[in-house]
Amino acid sequence: MTDTPRPRGTLELLEELYAEYNRREYVSPDPLEFLYLYDDPADREVVGLIASSLAYGRVASILASVRRVLGVLGDSPAGALAGTDFPTLSERLGDFKHRFNDGTEMSKFLTGIGRAIREHGSLENLFRLYGGGASGPPGSFILGAMNGFASKILEYGGLGTSQLLPLTSRGSACKRLALYIRWMAREDDVDPGGWNSVAPRDIIVPLDTHMFRIASGLGFVKRRSADGPAAAEATAGFRALCPEDPAKYDFALTRFGIRTGMSVDELLEKFGVRGGGE
Repeated sequence: MTDTPRPRGTLELLEELYAEYNRREYVSPDPLEFLYLYDDPADREVVGLIASSLAYGRVASILASVRRVLGVLGDSPAGALAGTDFPTLSERLGDFKHRFNDGTEMSKFLTGIGRAIREHGSLENLFRLYGGGASGPPGSFILGAMNGFASKILEYGGLGTSQLLPLTSRGSACKRLALYIRWMAREDDVDPGGWNSVAPRDIIVPLDTHMFRIASGLGFVKRRSADGPAAAEATAGFRALCPEDPAKYDFALTRFGIRTGMSVDELLEKFGVRGGGE
């Protein structure tokens, strides 16, 4: 923590922002939208992993890439991947391109997801093997579980490393994987839920550049880069205010900096923080 005292009324203001902005009307444009199209948790967890893994770059490109992949998988993405092999996927996604990811890499990634479903029954069951539902201090298992989950999918797909699914063991904040877990483990007006093996209290806050500035401005983060330890600091700060659900305010807060006319500087001024939290 920094030596700067937390502004008074922080929790009350967070609750007000949650009530005002944690609504579906503030989701679009966002890859989270795709999860709302699937009622079956088996399909939703697959769509969520695909959408979160591609969630970097321009939002229009993200949405187009997710739409392209889901178009190949049809009405039941989980069923399609459980019964599809790499050559078939590679043929269908040969022209796929999303920034650093090409059709071969995406096909291997999807192959890894399909094998995980065949061998474990669901992605949630795979995650559970690495600590889902674990007892102990809040969040004590989550980084190891995220790393084990990602490593196994990469292994199943024949990928050593991939931009699509970074590893916590390499020091990354793994924002997109943390975002995926938030989508699946929480359930409210925005997060659709579907997993029961991870309690909201154990989620790590997804740390992108906007949340890094916000958490730093609130005095939760002392590190100078948005890495894994910084994500842990941010989560600890929010957990001190909301022990049972530290990622509760993530969506509402990150509308600032993402949506037109809602800046992070404006948000921090609401908390009495001047200078953008720098």
